[in-house]
Amino acid sequence: MAREIVMDTETTGFEPHLGHRLVEIACLEIEDFLPTGRHFHVYIDPERDMPPDAERVHGLSATFLRGKPKFAHPEVSHAFLEFVGDAPLIAHNATFDRAFINHELGVCGLNIVEDHRWIDTLALARKRFPGMANSLDALCKRFKISLTEREKHGALIDARLLAAVYLELKGGRERSLELMTQAMDTAAYAVANPSVYGARPRPLASRSTDAEREVHAAFIRDVLKNDELWVRFGL
Repeated sequence: MAREIVMDTETTGFEPHLGHRLVEIACLEIEDFLPTGRHFHVYIDPERDMPPDAERVHGLSATFLRGKPKFAHPEVSHAFLEFVGDAPLIAHNATFDRAFINHELGVCGLNIVEDHRWIDTLALARKRFPGMANSLDALCKRFKISLTEREKHGALIDARLLAAVYLELKGGRERSLELMTQAMDTAAYAVANPSVYGARPRPLASRSTDAEREVHAAFIRDVLKNDELWVRFGL
């Protein structure tokens, strides 16, 4: 299966070389365009003030962020790299997220995420909808993806929305129908060719945690409300 990471960040401003820092990172794992339920999410102490304009966008104050782990701490930098692995990173206006992620990694003396690994959904949207508004909000409205949870820009909710937008940009319901056909073909083959092996005496333990399953269920319930495929096949 094709593993990819959908991500979003929040920052103190627009330019890392002017001293602006990351304050939030959220990553969602997807395989073959479908969320697995695994995610990485962290708030970060930027070690500086929070400009009022930035706080109005994401609602994260300096007081809230004070005492959170710094990017250089292993639970942020190393955990981020471990979660991402060698998968492609999908972001909306990826040049922005890439600049901040790679700046912070460079300051820590860690390897950056190479340019070829980034997929920019803004570029995909502009190619598909030239001359139209292609912000994340605009794309959600165009694809009828619910924005009810998005009162402010938050990395985790934006990553969830972007995962749904990315699915639509890569085929949307057509992709869902393809997956449904594949699942039905697999089920039909299983009926026609029953396994000679019996049931396991001890079923395998789930590889996802309760928290990951809750995040996945919330994504299906709140973002992809009308996609019956997810419920029908227990995805």
